[in-house]
Amino acid sequence: MVVAVFGVIRARNLFVVVMLGGIYSFLMATVMVALDAVDVAMTEAAVGAGMSTVLLLAVLGLVKTREAPLRHSPVVPLIVCVLTGGALIYGTVALPPFGQADNPQNLHVAPYYLENSERETGSPNVVTAVLASYRGYDTLGETVVIFTGGIGVLILLTSVRRRRRLVGDREKGSPP
Repeated sequence: MVVAVFGVIRARNLFVVVMLGGIYSFLMATVMVALDAVDVAMTEAAVGAGMSTVLLLAVLGLVKTREAPLRHSPVVPLIVCVLTGGALIYGTVALPPFGQADNPQNLHVAPYYLENSERETGSPNVVTAVLASYRGYDTLGETVVIFTGGIGVLILLTSVRRRRRLVGDREKGSPP
C-alpha cells in the first residue's frame, strides 16, 4: 500500500494515478478482510476499486492525461499533511490495544448485539441486524453519499459532453 501511495504522489500521468488508486483500494479491501470486516471490504472493493476507478477512467477520456506543472511550492501542503498525520497518530496513543478480549467494545457492545439482535430486529444475521437496524441511519447516510456522488459525476460528464457539442456546432456555423 505504501508503494502505491508513493507511486500516486510521484506519477504525473493521470492514467497511472487512477490505476494506482484502484490498486490501493483493492489492497485496502484485502486489509479489511484480514481484520474480519467483510462488509467494509465489500464496500471498499465495489466503490473504491470498482466504481471509482471506472468513473475516473471515464473522466480521463474527457481531459488531458498529463498533470499540469505545479505553479506553487508543495511545502505548505506537505506541512499540512505531516501535521495532520502527526495529530492522527497522537490520537491513537490512548486507544486500547488492538484485538484484546477485554477492550470496551468486546465487553459491552458486542455481547449486547449477539444476545439481543435476533429478538429485537427479527434478523438471524447479526451483521444485517447491526447495519439495517441499530445503525440504520448511518447506513442510509452512507448510501445517500454514494448516490449523490454518482449523480454528481453523471451531471459533470453530461455537461462536458453538452459543452463539446455546442463548441462543435459553433465551429460548423450552425445555431446552438
